[in-house]
Amino acid sequence: MPVVGLPRPRSLAGQLFAMQVVLVALVVAGCAVFAYVTDREQAENAARDQVTAAARAIAESPSVSEAIRSGDPSARLQPYAEDVRESLGITFVTIMDPAGIRWTHPNPKLIGEPFLGHIAEARDGRTFTETYTGTLGPSVRVVTPITDDGRTVGLVSAGLAVEKIGERLGRQVAALIAVAVAAVLLGGLGTWAVNARLRRHTHGMNAAELGRLHDYHQASLHAVREGLLLLDGEGRIALINDAGRDLLGLSGDVVGRPAAGLGLPEPLTAALLSAEPRVDEVHITDERIVVLNTSPVSGGEQHGTVVTLRDHTELQALTGELDTVRGFAEALRAQAHEAANRLHAIVSLIELGRPAEAVEFATEELELAQALTDQVVGAVGEPVLAALLLGKAAQANERGAELVLTPDSRIDDGVLPGTLAARDLVTILGNLVDNAIDAAVDAATAAGPAARITVTARAADGELLLRVTDTGPGLSPAAADAAFTRGWTTKSEGRGLGLALVRQAVRRNGGTVEAAGATFTVRLPLRTEVPA
Repeated sequence: MPVVGLPRPRSLAGQLFAMQVVLVALVVAGCAVFAYVTDREQAENAARDQVTAAARAIAESPSVSEAIRSGDPSARLQPYAEDVRESLGITFVTIMDPAGIRWTHPNPKLIGEPFLGHIAEARDGRTFTETYTGTLGPSVRVVTPITDDGRTVGLVSAGLAVEKIGERLGRQVAALIAVAVAAVLLGGLGTWAVNARLRRHTHGMNAAELGRLHDYHQASLHAVREGLLLLDGEGRIALINDAGRDLLGLSGDVVGRPAAGLGLPEPLTAALLSAEPRVDEVHITDERIVVLNTSPVSGGEQHGTVVTLRDHTELQALTGELDTVRGFAEALRAQAHEAANRLHAIVSLIELGRPAEAVEFATEELELAQALTDQVVGAVGEPVLAALLLGKAAQANERGAELVLTPDSRIDDGVLPGTLAARDLVTILGNLVDNAIDAAVDAATAAGPAARITVTARAADGELLLRVTDTGPGLSPAAADAAFTRGWTTKSEGRGLGLALVRQAVRRNGGTVEAAGATFTVRLPLRTEVPA
């Protein structure tokens, strides 16, 4: 039973927002404390500088020295000291004799009383500062001597109450706090804006949900049998799953590499980099036949391409075998039709009372058919190849062509290694013979020589040689180079796959294929292992 009332974990964006707000607040608070300590020290230093400058200015004033030499210094110095104090905004200005008896004080009642504080250093001619609690409370004060002809004739003390320093610092701290609050608010607002965008991108999911989503994503990529390839806007691989690597024959770390530098066939590379969508395009690599679909990812500009790949190697091989079986069936149908015609001819000869001619006619037909069968079976011990050649011979005969096996053909049973798949042999020889029949029949139709296809199948010197020659016009040197490219054909549109499949099967088995005029030659090594 699901638990009701438990709060959903905060989203990743919410967690980041809270962390960022706390971080901004801590940074601002730290800066505020540092600024407060710094400002306090600066305020005290400024107060010392201010009272020191005031005391020295008073001590160096000629009017002060003149007043001291008069009979009543207090009468002349008290108004002067008060004017200076009020104009400078300091707490007190006290002028005294060398013994420390006050001549001036903010409180006139204390004039004539001893100065509360240290004066020994000033009597010795040195200016010094201190923080002392006197009659006006704690203050930062300075005491400096008043000299006349090198003699200390009086002392001046100027001070600023600690309370006033605190007031000044308080105003600075208030401004600092206002700036700090504004910084927190602005930082929080910026963090909220950034995290609102992040929340949209993450769909409000928390870290655990994003982690599970990533795990599902990785598991799906490895589990799906279709190849998946993502290209960025510059044609580089952004993502590829295991099936995609296998279908394209890629190894190592290819993420980040440009698709144009993967060594894939040019038509396949062009399809991957195309800005237009591709639907169910068939492409042939060295090892496989793949069906490609692409869908550009656009949003005002092209951001990349999603590519899916399906393996049609097995399907295409089965289709080839099906075509071969269909050819066999058509050949059998044609032979049955011809056999029925010949049987009718034989029956008619017998009914006409000419049995000798009937026997002669039947014997000739039997000898011709048996001679080809004996030749193929005797020369080619590989059952699949023998059956293929017999079927293609019947198919050629039906189309008015003759298939001939050369006398030097010889493949003993068991010579071909198990790594050389019978399916590949059907693909190679079947497509070559089909193309030869088409070329020979077309040439014969155009008032050319009689259609003839010559096949050589020989296993010797560590290799299997398959050579097919026809009486057609053959290929030019330029066409011979392009003939094995998918889509190349001299026939109607939609053809041009057979020779590309031949080259793929030959390469898969480590062999070579050549085209020269009307002759196609395949050489396959007879070894127990095929290069990976």
